[in-house]
Order: sequence, then C-alpha cells, then structure tokens
Amino acid sequence: MDFIEFFGFVGAFFIGLIMGVLGGGGSILAVPILAYIFHFDERIATAYSLCIVGSTGLVGGIKQASKKMVDWKVVYQFGVPAIIGITLVRAFLIPALPSNLFSIGDFIVTRRMAMFGLFAFLMIFAAVSMLKGKKETEIVQRDEKLNPVLLIQGFLIGGLTGMVGAGGGFLIVPALMMVAKLDMKKASATSLVIIAINSLIGFFIGDAFHIKIDWEFLSVFIGISMAGIFVGTYINKFLPVQFLKRTFAIFIILMAVFMFIEEFIIQ
Repeated sequence: MDFIEFFGFVGAFFIGLIMGVLGGGGSILAVPILAYIFHFDERIATAYSLCIVGSTGLVGGIKQASKKMVDWKVVYQFGVPAIIGITLVRAFLIPALPSNLFSIGDFIVTRRMAMFGLFAFLMIFAAVSMLKGKKETEIVQRDEKLNPVLLIQGFLIGGLTGMVGAGGGFLIVPALMMVAKLDMKKASATSLVIIAINSLIGFFIGDAFHIKIDWEFLSVFIGISMAGIFVGTYINKFLPVQFLKRTFAIFIILMAVFMFIEEFIIQ
C-alpha cells in the first residue's frame, strides 16, 4: 500500500466521522476518494460509495434507534419510495447509459462526466445549504397521515442517490425538517436509517449481482468508516456543529471545483 492509498483509508475514517457528527455527508468524500485516489470508474465508485455509506449509516442508525431518536413512520413514508427510486436507477438506468452520451462539436460528454458533474453540482447545493444554516423547526402538531410530499421527495432523492452514489443525507435532513417537521437531531438520526436502507438495497439489487465486487477492499474501507462513525456520534455532543458544518461546506465547494476541472477541463 503506497502513501496515496494510505491517505485514502484515512479519508475512510473521516467519512464515518462526518456521518456521525452531521447525520450525513459521508458520500461527499466517498465518491472522490474512490474515483481519484483508488481510480475506480464511475459505476464502481458510485456502487462502492453506496455500500460504504449504507453500511456505515446502518451502524449509526442502530445506535440512534436505541436512543429512541428515529421516527419510524417517517422512515417508512420517505424510505419506501426512495428505495424504488434508487433501485430503478441502479438496476436499469445506469446500465442502459452509453459510455459517450452526446457530443457538442469536438467535445464529447461521457457518462462519467454526467454522473460526476451532477454529483459536483449537488455538492455545491449541499455546501450552500450548510453555509446558510437551518434554523430549528418549531415544535408543531404533526399530521400522522400519509404525506404525499414526503413520498414524492423520497422517490426523487432516491433516484438522485442512485445516480451519483451519494447517501443523500445532505438532501434528506433538510427535507425531513421542512416537510416532516422533525427537529435537527431527530432529522439527522432518522436520516441515517434512511441512508442505510436506501444505499444498501440500491447496492445489492442494482450493483452487487451485475458487477465484480472487491469484497476485501470494501470490508477494510467499511471497517475504518465504522470506527469513524462511532467516534463521530460520541463527540457530536461536545463539538460546535454549526462551525463544523461551515468549515466542511467550504471544503465541499473546493472539492466540487476540483471535480469540475478534472472532468470537464483536464479530462
């Protein structure tokens, strides 16, 4: 293992750490690490990201569930349509996309550019949301009936999750706060469970039976990420989360710019 790969495994720890502290965001590191440090192609990188983030989120979700922090009705309403969205994209859409999508003159837009370009765009969206900051949702009387807006958002975010290999925590947490009226802590805890279910089902149904998986590599990477999420969930109560969010947001923007340059300019 050379120094660059060692740096990649250090990044695996921070994936878990970030998920433990913020309730999501690990995939923002996972995809670039897998693509640019370990040199996996776009389908393998996004598939492995789903498995890594899903497995790590499962550990954090179980821990949060034991503390009664997870809203299971929201998990069901948001999670089921999200599973449908991510499975359709991973099993049918991505395999159907050609390597070269279209060309503009001599400029060829590839599947990799489209997937990583969309991912970089979502990274910037997530970073802007973090920099703005979300106010705590006021405690209101919640409607326990089926929420069609939550169903639609679950399906759409599930589809985006499948396309870019992201767990979607940076999209799910704000959605749960605004639509499901959960406070920040419950939204983050519930998000971990949704991320775990979506990502793992999307990976196993959409990828594991269709591409060759390096299970030894994945096991090591996931193990390190799980260590990170235990540390993250423990130190969460001691850290200034808003400061961490804003610092991480600036890092996300820099990473997104790097991905745009790498994919669309340097190629």
